[in-house]
Amino acid sequence: MHRTTGLTIVVVAQANSTSNNNNSSVPFASLFAINDPLRTGPEPDSELIGNIQGIASVAGMNASSTEYLDFGFNTGKFNGSSLSVFSRGEPDLAVVGGRGQFMMATGVAQFNPILVNATNTIAEFNVT
Repeated sequence: MHRTTGLTIVVVAQANSTSNNNNSSVPFASLFAINDPLRTGPEPDSELIGNIQGIASVAGMNASSTEYLDFGFNTGKFNGSSLSVFSRGEPDLAVVGGRGQFMMATGVAQFNPILVNATNTIAEFNVT
């Protein structure tokens, strides 16, 4: 997953509040739309195999999020299939289904950050 703040993850709603009691760069009660490129490796020029679309809401006072993500594949062996995860925060997300070759999938997607800075996140997901 290759994520760029403001480009592949965007704030679509935020609470009308003048305080940020959790002292986080991501204020409590924010809702994000996600459309991240899904690549075969951490390199920016690695093969594009799909995208991750979904939503994330910051619902915890410690800036934790609840996320729904759909890993959609548009090339190769899994072309036309997707894997859906829904869970609270990291590093583990619950696999709750999918379509195509992942129909009725269950399990766990483990989030492994490779690069995290102020504007970019590159992560690997290991799915069981």
